[in-house]
Order: sequence, then C-alpha cells, then structure tokens
Amino acid sequence: MAPLLFQATLYLLAMVVAVPVASRLGLGSVLGYLAAGILIGPVFGLVGSESDDLQHVAEFGVVLMLFLIGLELDPRALWNMRKKLLGLGGLQIVLTTAVIFSIGLALHLSWQVALTSGLVLSLSSTAIVLQTLTEKQLMQTSGGRGAFAVLLMQDIAVIPILALLPLLALPAARAIAEAMQGDHSAMSFLQDLPGWGVTLVTLAAVAIVVLAGHFLVRPAYRFVHSARLREIQTAFALLIVVAIAALMTLVGLSPALGTFLAGVILANSEFRHELESDIAPFKGLLLGLFFVTVGSGMDLDLLLDKPLKVLLLTLALMFFKGAILYALGWLFSIKGRNRWLFTLSIAQAGEFGFVLTSFAVAQRILPVPTAQTLVLVITLSMLLTPLFFLAYDRFTRRLEDHAATEADEIDDQQPIIIAGVGRFGQVVNRMVTQSGFRTTVLDPDLKTIEVMRTFGFKGFVGDPTRPDLLKAAGFDTAKVLVICFDDPKKALQLTKYARRLRPDIHIIARAHDREHVFQLYQAGANDIVREYFDSSLRVARYVLENMGLSEYEANEVQKLFFDLDRASVRELASVWRPGVPMDKNPDYIARVKELNRDLESALLNHMSRDGSQEK
Repeated sequence: MAPLLFQATLYLLAMVVAVPVASRLGLGSVLGYLAAGILIGPVFGLVGSESDDLQHVAEFGVVLMLFLIGLELDPRALWNMRKKLLGLGGLQIVLTTAVIFSIGLALHLSWQVALTSGLVLSLSSTAIVLQTLTEKQLMQTSGGRGAFAVLLMQDIAVIPILALLPLLALPAARAIAEAMQGDHSAMSFLQDLPGWGVTLVTLAAVAIVVLAGHFLVRPAYRFVHSARLREIQTAFALLIVVAIAALMTLVGLSPALGTFLAGVILANSEFRHELESDIAPFKGLLLGLFFVTVGSGMDLDLLLDKPLKVLLLTLALMFFKGAILYALGWLFSIKGRNRWLFTLSIAQAGEFGFVLTSFAVAQRILPVPTAQTLVLVITLSMLLTPLFFLAYDRFTRRLEDHAATEADEIDDQQPIIIAGVGRFGQVVNRMVTQSGFRTTVLDPDLKTIEVMRTFGFKGFVGDPTRPDLLKAAGFDTAKVLVICFDDPKKALQLTKYARRLRPDIHIIARAHDREHVFQLYQAGANDIVREYFDSSLRVARYVLENMGLSEYEANEVQKLFFDLDRASVRELASVWRPGVPMDKNPDYIARVKELNRDLESALLNHMSRDGSQEK
C-alpha cells in the first residue's frame, strides 16, 4: 500500500505543480502534463515500468472524452459530416500511409515494415488535439471541425488496421508470435466463429449500444435519479461508459468509438447536462494522467544516443503529414487561418500509435529497434504539438493586429439569421434556440464568437453586411433576419440591402434611438426594437409596484404605454425629415407634444378606471 500511495502522491504532485506553471507561461495544460512526466520519469528516474501499466488505465480518459464529445453532437450533425469523415479523413490516412510507405522503401525497409510504419504514423493524437482545441475554444471553427472529422475517422480506422497487421507478418514470424501468445487468443469467443458470425456479433454489439441508449438508459437514469444521491448518479454515468467500453472491447471494436456512438445517441436526452457534469472531472484527470505517462515513458537514452536522427525523423513526419493536410484543407475549402489550424493541429502521430506499435512487435512485423524509434518519434511529435498551437496563436494574433478578422467557412443554413451577437443578440439567440428553433449567427468579432462557443452556442466569424457571407448563411431561403448590430450605420445598411434583395423576408432590427427607428422604418424593417426601451419599461413597472400598484396593475400600465408609444412612433415617422435634427423640426416637436398629452390622458384614465372598479 505504501509504495502505491507514494507513486500516487508523486504523479499528482507533478501534475499540480507543472500544469499551473505551464498555463501561466502560456504553454497550455497538455505541455505541462508532458513536462511533468518527463521530469519524474527519464530526467529524475522517480517512476519506472509501472507507468506502462498506468498508461492503460489513463487511456480510459480518451474514452470518456469521446463520450462527452458525442453528447455535444446532434445525430443529424454527424450524418452531415459523412463527406468529411470519408473524404477528408479517409484521404488523409491513405495519402499519409502511402508517402511514409514510399519513404520507407527508399530507406531499404521491407515493404511490411514500411507499410506498418505508414499506418502507425498516419494516426494523430485525439487526446492532445481535442483537449487543446476545447481549451482554446476552437472546436466550432471550420479548422477545428475538420480536425475533429479526421480524428474520428482515424479512430474508426484503428479497427481495420488491427485486422490487417497480422496479415503482414511472414508465416514463420506468425507461428512464433502465436507460440509466444500461447492460448491467450483462444480466450476470445469470436475466434472460432466464421466471418459472417463475427460480422453479426459486431453489428449486434452496435445495435445493443444504440437501442440501450435510446430505450434503456432514460428509464434507468430516472430510477437512479429518484434516490437523490449525487454519488449514485455519478456511478451510473461511469457505468454507462465502462459497460459500453467493455462490450466494444469484447467484440474487438474500439471502446472510444463505442462510447462516442453512445454519446451521440444520448445527445438529445433530458439528462445530457447531468452526465457531462458527472463525467467531466474523471475525463480531465485521466487525460492528464495519460499525458504524464507519455512523458515518463520517453526513452531518453535512445534520444541522446541518436538525437539528430530522431529529431529529423520527427520533423520529417510532421512536415510531410502537414503538407498533405494543407493540400486536403485546400481541396475541401478550409480557408485562411482555419487551414493552418487544421494543418498544425493534427500533423503529429498519436496515442493509438503506441498500441499499434506494440501489437506489430508482438506479431513479429516490426523489429524491436525500429519499434523503439517509432515510439520515440510519436512521443516527440506529441510533445511538439502544443508548441505548434502556440505558433498558431502568435500567428493569428499578429493577423488580428494588422488585418480584419477573416470570415469562417459557413456550412450551416437555418431559417433564422442573426446578424451581430453582442450582449443584445446573445439574449435573442438563447431564447430562440432554447425554444427549439435553429439559427445561423454571424458576427465580425472573433472574440465574441469564441465566447459564444465557450457556452455551447454555434456561430460564425464574418461581416453580415458582405453579400457573399450573407448568401452563404442562407439568406436566399431564410424566413427571418434579426439585425442586432451595435453600429447603427451597419444596421441601416444591412436593412436596406436585405429589403432590396428579399421583399418577402421578415426583418427585425435593433435601433439605437428614436431617430434610428425612423431610419430603419423607412429602410423596410418590419419590427424595430429600441435597445433600452423594453428594459426601461420594466424599471418603470417596478417603480409603480413600489408606489402601491399591484403587480397586475403595473403590468397593465406597462402594456398600455408600450402599445400607445409604438403607435405614436409610427405617426411621428410621417413628420420626421432625414438630415434635420428632431429638435429643429417644428412639425415634429408639435406632434410629439400632442402625442405626449394624449398618452398621459390615456394612462390616467386607465388608472382611474381601475381604481373606481376596485371601489
């Protein structure tokens, strides 16, 4: 017990010290975890071979992470990703494998070793990339979504790769591998099944996950929730993930893929947020532990023995893989800085490479020295990835200082377009989307959109007054355009443009003041809301309530004032003259005074009538 407690204290202490330091230096949490592992492992030698066993436990953090990502995805959104999954992700795996295979042959490796190396290095780090993209609020950008599609396809591809690798072993080598494994493979009940039987069992496992997620988990969660014990709810959330991972492992599928599928099935459930809050702490801790074990498992002796060779191999991998990703980004219309984000984020090798490498050694496909070099290249590339993200941050910050924010690729067209999403537009978007309607949000400010994404709302960076972006957002088929700009001139410009192109679209516009109301009215807005008008009415209502009116009476006065003021604004629009200040327009001033007298008389009559009715 004592050694176990000492090791646990050591790992936790390294994480608690290194990660805050790395975050304060702007390096990100992932690099902090990796640095902590390197310090307690190869540098000071405080941990040994037990880190390998611990890494298998920590890999469960990746499983939990994919489950949480699945919870954030609508099944329709996953279906809409099919082209990127098969096209972008599939091409990345094939092209990267082909390039590394060709380089391996040029270096006089056997074709089996070259092909295996290509397959191992074609995969990227799901754990590092998704963790970093989430931390930096980049998951909802086109570059982040492209990277996610590739990573998801890579996780799916692990299954056929594991099935292919034994076929690459020479017959003699395969016999040796089987002899060394003994009866271990016979433990799998799938071994004696014919091909069609394995397929049926696999499909049955997937069907069980889908059906259980749809029909069984909901009533089971309600039953567990009735106990009113938070720890039981947490245990149930972990049970879902562990059980699905165990089932997927039993039939030879990726546990990460199975839990991701379960997350997607439960994405629209009423207890999605509770599941997220219960599992998130375990995910963060296990992912951090995984990164620490990666760092502690580095073979520094090999690196110090052949530093130039290992470093050149790592940089060559990231260069060729990055070149392929950049070309695919261009082919799939990922533009500007998003293409650089897509390229730099997944140019490394990944944690599944460790699994495939050890499997290939067990199958006698890879020689041990080659496998050790591959593991070191994978680890170094993962270590360099946070630095690539830092380079991307510096690059984008410099662009923001010298140029306007580049627009996102808009791949979502909804019947409601919200142009501008500051404090005003955010409230509009929240109420509309949480009432079950879908919106397309456009705002030129990157930081505003990033704040939205932090809280789970989707939005696109871009100037809605640009005709091309407005068209890409679905303006030709939209039913409602909501204009929430802080800038009155831009709001007026967009209103005029939208009304000229779409006489039938319903335009709701935010007005800065009464004069802006008249401008928007003439430009063709259907509904106009003064930005502080409604909140001012609420304040006035509270004043009336505190002066003795009942809540009902104050509310009726508020409604009457709103209706009469709205009618008066329509009348005043007929005497307002563009370019003439309202306090210099005698007709306007006279009409305002007359309407104010009418409004006061109407309110007093209403209140006296209510008072007499009470008596």
